[in-house]
Amino acid sequence: MTHKVFVYGTLKRNEPNHHWLTAPENGYGKFIAEGRTRTKYPLIIATKYNIPFLIYSPGQGYNVRGEIYEVDNIMLSKLDILEDHPNYYIREIDDIEVKKTDTNDVETVKCWVYFLKSFKQELLSRPQMDNYSSGGSHGLPYMERSKRDPSYNYRAEIKD
Repeated sequence: MTHKVFVYGTLKRNEPNHHWLTAPENGYGKFIAEGRTRTKYPLIIATKYNIPFLIYSPGQGYNVRGEIYEVDNIMLSKLDILEDHPNYYIREIDDIEVKKTDTNDVETVKCWVYFLKSFKQELLSRPQMDNYSSGGSHGLPYMERSKRDPSYNYRAEIKD
């Protein structure tokens, strides 16, 4: 069985965790299209490790741009491990809009999306964006897990 997953942060092409989607030992993952959330959400960067978060606060923020991948059950389970679903991020089906290549028509695709649903309200006051890149003009490059202090609980900065 295959699934469609919408990625908006470090899993996108040319981002630090994209290798998760391309490593054969993680299962099958294939780029399908670029898209954006039909609903507006806050996309922020937080913690001292500069992690991007899509906060589940529908109607606030922007129509977030990202990429759709077709993945198999094995890859989906690996992504769940990376995102610590359901303990940290929550994976839910959401509507993603994709422009058809031959016209300007928009097609809606149902995709799994990893949301931060339990969060400190002050995160909503952080700068929000419609498109994430670790090397973006925000000057907050993502710090890979291998370079982080394992004794530091960055989740305390995020979750209630």
